[in-house]
Amino acid sequence: MVNAVIYSRVSSVGNRQDNERQTNELTEYAARMGYNLIGVYEEKISGFSKKNEERPILTQMLKDIDRGKIDKVLTWELSRIARNVIQGLTFIEELNSRKVSLFIKNYNLETLYEDKSINGLTMFLVQILASVAAMEAETTRARFQSGYRNYVNNGGKVGRKPGHTISDDDLLKKYSEVVKLLKRGLSIRQISKLTENTSTTTILKVKATMTRFRKIS
Repeated sequence: MVNAVIYSRVSSVGNRQDNERQTNELTEYAARMGYNLIGVYEEKISGFSKKNEERPILTQMLKDIDRGKIDKVLTWELSRIARNVIQGLTFIEELNSRKVSLFIKNYNLETLYEDKSINGLTMFLVQILASVAAMEAETTRARFQSGYRNYVNNGGKVGRKPGHTISDDDLLKKYSEVVKLLKRGLSIRQISKLTENTSTTTILKVKATMTRFRKIS
């Protein structure tokens, strides 16, 4: 029986529902194919600037593959693995060298045949798809930057609107969990990880507000 795992990736907490959809549909696919689903690797990354070796969930999956328990990785689309062409192809080569096939659901592509040999047509298509995705991302980024510059050059205002500044009291209420962890003496980095990657800037702001409150009281 084929031992399979699911790999899914989202860029923010707000996309949790999409992550669950990916996982649920891939779980149903594994059941239809008769695969033995032995794990689900869900990773949350803000943006996609991190190198593959800096992604802990992806790294852990490769370590588990090296233990010889995994035959196939199921993912929803190529962008779940990487938006950078080089990183995506590097990861697939990592799997190929380990004789583990990658199944890309939205295009119904397998990187290896059943005998573990490389599917040349799939690899060709993957390179094209990865390149197209990278060009689309770059085009979108360029359009956004152009629109932003045009907006500012024509007198547009950026930043928070007047009256939208949060009060100190509301800030402490909004980030009550951060307040509790600061009182326990945890580091800024530890708190960021424990609170779904709250930015260090926000945590420092909460810390400064708490200091002001203590001085006033």
